[in-house]
Amino acid sequence: MNKAIFTGIMLLVTLATAPAQADAGPQDRAEHMPTAPYLLAGAPTFDMTIGQFREKYNASNPTLTIPEYRAIDNRGDKSNLTRAASKINENLYASTALEQGTGKIRTLQITWLPVPGPEEESARDKARAYMAALERFFEPTLNEEQSLKRLDELLSKGKGSRYFAQTEGAVRYVIADNGDKGLTFAIEPIKLAMNTPDPGQK
Repeated sequence: MNKAIFTGIMLLVTLATAPAQADAGPQDRAEHMPTAPYLLAGAPTFDMTIGQFREKYNASNPTLTIPEYRAIDNRGDKSNLTRAASKINENLYASTALEQGTGKIRTLQITWLPVPGPEEESARDKARAYMAALERFFEPTLNEEQSLKRLDELLSKGKGSRYFAQTEGAVRYVIADNGDKGLTFAIEPIKLAMNTPDPGQK
């Protein structure tokens, strides 16, 4: 395992999933990059640890398994999150950020690092298969074809964007397209507003 690669992936994802300020100039956007939603204090978590997720995910996807996650040295990281990554193959990685103390998941990410050449198309298809499997884990009513169709729609909408997000129910899908530097697909929980009855209504 190459720690430098893992650290680079998490840095890429942290920056990629930080929406740029629409009203700021290029220099301001670079100097004042907003915080990615999962990094905010009090951000919601999935009600499971990374070990619980991996066990259930691998049982449901025996041909698309995710190897064990390994913690990344996060000295100097002020987010107070535990970061970990898993190498699926030479250009495909899974990564996560966990809430310290509980170990619960703030974000789950699949990052594909494109390598130009004759194998690029098959490598991208494998990345798509993993991303769609992650989708189905949280939306089990989707079949393989439906999940790939939705994924392709998300990838199309997020093409060339450092941050594109779309909410589906209780989750947020994030696409971070950094061109030849990598493509990240992330799933994060969102807080759902509680419907409270209006005191004036009977």
